[in-house]
Amino acid sequence: MDKIRMTTPLVEMDGDEMTRILWKWIKEQLLLPYVDLKTEYYDLGLPYRDETDDRVTFESAEATKKYGVAVKCATITPNAARVEEYQLKKMYKSPNGTIRAALDGTVFRKPILVDGIEPVVTSWKKPITLARHAYGDVYKAAEMRVPGPGKVELVYTGADGSEMRETVHEFAGAGVVQGMHNLDSSIESFAKSCFEYALSTKQDLWFATKDTISKKYDHHFKDVFQEMYDAEYKEKFAEAGITYFYTLIDDAVARIMKAEGGFIWACKNYDGDVMSDMVSSAFGSLAMMTSVLVSPAGVYEYEAAHGTVQRHYYRYLKGEETSTNPVATIFAWTGALRKRGELDGIAELCEFADQLEKATIGTIEAGKMTKDLALITKKKDVTVLNSEDFLAAVRETLDGIRR
Repeated sequence: MDKIRMTTPLVEMDGDEMTRILWKWIKEQLLLPYVDLKTEYYDLGLPYRDETDDRVTFESAEATKKYGVAVKCATITPNAARVEEYQLKKMYKSPNGTIRAALDGTVFRKPILVDGIEPVVTSWKKPITLARHAYGDVYKAAEMRVPGPGKVELVYTGADGSEMRETVHEFAGAGVVQGMHNLDSSIESFAKSCFEYALSTKQDLWFATKDTISKKYDHHFKDVFQEMYDAEYKEKFAEAGITYFYTLIDDAVARIMKAEGGFIWACKNYDGDVMSDMVSSAFGSLAMMTSVLVSPAGVYEYEAAHGTVQRHYYRYLKGEETSTNPVATIFAWTGALRKRGELDGIAELCEFADQLEKATIGTIEAGKMTKDLALITKKKDVTVLNSEDFLAAVRETLDGIRR
């Protein structure tokens, strides 16, 4: 069978540790035999980011704007221990944060449902999609260690020389302080992306913050959403038979636990980071979650929603067998290939992405899976496979589908 031809490259962002190994295996086993893969490659592995002073991360974001579709492997955001381990020049910022800020998008994360892997929240019957704002807040914060007694202030100096001041705290002793920000333009893009995604998928939209405590910062998010909904989306939502409502983040968490799913839950940046991990784990596994960054300009970046699986990587380096779940990384590739096919009018590429997803889920439902799923499945007599053997089983299933 001839390989499927691509006309426009994907932006390919390679990553770190065990997910970097899986990335290579997925391409070799499940992509290159079937697709004449065209990518513009960027190495976002930590050593090369350090070598380029993180310039490669910014370049990959610009390439994504150019080509419109990217696929990203999981990457390390270094802490002090990682700086020492990799002998880095400095503690670089999150690559995801850098790319999200450049694209000014919203991250939509959705669990991958598989028969036999039941949610631990028994009321959940349908997927819950997390919509996470991808700019600002704690991820772009300025921080300071306060050495002793003194006053910390927020100071705004306008372009015209005007000034506003707000006392943060009168410190009687040492402490810490953090200043966060966001932009009206980014909040509006976030709201628009959420309303449009809800309409395109015909799902109800929830939005939750803590405006009772954060009476200016969080309340502004709430106001932007409500004003845009009233002005642009209220009638459209009514026609589509879907609803939008706002609630406090703690109320949303309580409601989520009793809901059956099938809706979009929009959250600010940090809330979305934490809650998407909760939802994915409760549905089964962090490795069973799709994630796509959608920008208002129509740019898409697909990624796995989990980390680099450091513990498995160290075992791999010792020559030990690992049973790392590659499903989220496979679905990052299928999402990107499908979107590339849609934008370029290549039906065969879209069909291949559908087939690969079907083969991946079908392999698990046939009782062949990695250890993390074997520990939680309701299925009996399952076969626990290492990472390479699982990919081989998926390929066998895929070949059966494509015949």
